[in-house]
Amino acid sequence: MSSNLTLSREDIVRLCERVEGAQTRACAIPKLTNEYPQMTIADGYAVQNELRRRFVAQGHKQVGWKAGLTSKAKMQQMGVSVPSIGFLTDRMARPENSAISTSDLVHPRVECEVAFVMKSDLQGTGCTAADVLAATDYVLPAVEIIDSRFSGFKFDLASVIADNGSSARFVGGGRARYAEDLDLKTLGVVMEKNGEIVAMGASAAVMGHPAEAIAMLVNILAEMGEILPAGSFVMSGGITEAIAVKPGDSIVARFQELGSVSMRFVE
Repeated sequence: MSSNLTLSREDIVRLCERVEGAQTRACAIPKLTNEYPQMTIADGYAVQNELRRRFVAQGHKQVGWKAGLTSKAKMQQMGVSVPSIGFLTDRMARPENSAISTSDLVHPRVECEVAFVMKSDLQGTGCTAADVLAATDYVLPAVEIIDSRFSGFKFDLASVIADNGSSARFVGGGRARYAEDLDLKTLGVVMEKNGEIVAMGASAAVMGHPAEAIAMLVNILAEMGEILPAGSFVMSGGITEAIAVKPGDSIVARFQELGSVSMRFVE
């Protein structure tokens, strides 16, 4: 990893329990670096990996990964300088056009993303966007519902990684398309909340090309001794800034060439 572990095994377990409690009880906690100011990015991933082990042991099935903080808008919004990754499980998935409860979320926000479904494994530290495109089965439009568990939505990179990149829910929809049939760099996207346009952007906002974000993710996985397996569902990061939602809101994300994804929020 890009920095070394400073946390003991006991600290990692303790922080994992704190994050898991915040996620399962939907209560905000202070950012972890308040108590552990020395905490590194590697420490954040150690806590995230412990959380992933714990969820899998409880019967969650890992379905893929997400790249986070991959656009300039998101990095500026969150005051961080490098992207991050988090894991996705079957229990985070919600059907297209469904009602999503906010009662089990702390600060729900939505962002538009291009999702990739992989047809072959990717591994190693030299992964490129071309490697990603060659290993992609298809892409589809998606909305990620992120939820930072930190008080006031204030955090730093080590804390957000420990909180699994603010992962909460995700919705795939629209039309699945082969990556080679699209110019993935220039896809326009518009997000509407209750019929009003609240955000718009182009897919190039994600590191110049969404496949670059997946390559970055594969390279981070390699540093953790992991691969990106075939069949993975991978979200490439928010194209627009994240938009807050509350019960009663309905969201439609319209993607050029990929159709739309919609959902509504309830108590």
